Amino acid sequence: MTKTVLIATQKPFAAEAKTQTQAILEEAGYSVKVLESYADEADLLGAIAEADAIIVRSDKIHSGVLDAGKNLKLVVRAGAGYDNVDTAAAKERGIAVMNTPGQNANAVAELVFGMLVFSARGQYDGKPGTELKGKTLGIHALGNVGMNVLRIAKGFDMEVLAFDPYLADADISAAGATPVSTVEELYAKSDYLSLHIPATDETKNSIGKALLTSMPQGAALVNTARAEVIDEAGLVEALKERSDLRYLTDIAPSEATHAALGEFGKRYFATPKKMGAQTEEANTNAATAAARQIIGFLERGERKHVVND
Repeated sequence: MTKTVLIATQKPFAAEAKTQTQAILEEAGYSVKVLESYADEADLLGAIAEADAIIVRSDKIHSGVLDAGKNLKLVVRAGAGYDNVDTAAAKERGIAVMNTPGQNANAVAELVFGMLVFSARGQYDGKPGTELKGKTLGIHALGNVGMNVLRIAKGFDMEVLAFDPYLADADISAAGATPVSTVEELYAKSDYLSLHIPATDETKNSIGKALLTSMPQGAALVNTARAEVIDEAGLVEALKERSDLRYLTDIAPSEATHAALGEFGKRYFATPKKMGAQTEEANTNAATAAARQIIGFLERGERKHVVND
């Protein structure tokens, strides 16, 4: 019996990404259904009913959606983060959840430096700015995105510090960064801080006033990770207390915090919407990786990127 894969994306893939993904799955003998830009969850509940596997982006996959997928065996989040999927509920139902780590890492890293240069040059206001060369960049979490940020930072001739409790100092050094032993040390020594931690019970609201006000004069925090890791009240207090601090983000804070931060002028910048992975290349990489992982899982039992075992 032909297996069915549903591509369900409220925020659609780039056209080429979708075309290539469908082609990979169809060549493997799968039936592909596509649900894009849907406004009502009922559309998703109906479409998932016959699916053996589903590819999503930021779509919310909770227990009700999983229950509607009577044949569902696998959910693949095309991207690194997967907090939009209830992994525990999926495990209870015998449904595996995967992500596609590393596929959009370069796109996010390039955005980090786009925002860094934009801010260092005064948002191109014609006045003298500063250079990144010779400045110290701290990388908080040296995963796939962090490694790409490190690679690019070397091209800017920056000094790079890194903190990652899951990596040995020797591995950090081998990658080309100087390891530091604590988060506090990382922030206190970094002119620029690139944040890449996931949103977990341990990290939510962990970046606040104390860390930010410990940073050097003129420092900037760049957040392309998750909004939830920022203590928003502490962030506002830090920028009020330190008129030299800057906050640049790819994830808009709450509406109230966004309004409060707007009072700080060029010291605060947020992209209009989350766009770290919004390149044609990243779209294609993540989507086609998801397709290949589905085939590997359903045909050969491959579980390399399962996150809820």
